[in-house]
Amino acid sequence: MLLPGSALLVVSARKTLNRLQRTHGVPVRSAAREFPGLLAVLDQHAASVRDILDAGVENSSAVPVSVLLAGYARGLLEDLRESGEPRPECAPDWQTADWVHLRLAAVCALAHAD
Repeated sequence: MLLPGSALLVVSARKTLNRLQRTHGVPVRSAAREFPGLLAVLDQHAASVRDILDAGVENSSAVPVSVLLAGYARGLLEDLRESGEPRPECAPDWQTADWVHLRLAAVCALAHAD
């Protein structure tokens, strides 16, 4: 059951994840159709994200998955802002994308599956 104010957290999380789908989720899915090896990389990142969320949140079943994913993604986005690493622009760029962009794409895959 959500606590008062938790509905706002879910709405905020969904906004973050929807924005991320546009910048990372949709482009990487398109790239993965062209470069199937990218799916294996994304699966590995997604498994790591699941493990991090499972290990890092006590009683995570009480927190909506979207809130956990968005919180994790916000931390990655902050790191990205500090590093200034550009987002991959085309399908071939995703093959050599840096760790943070691939991790954000994996967050999108997990959110899409939720």
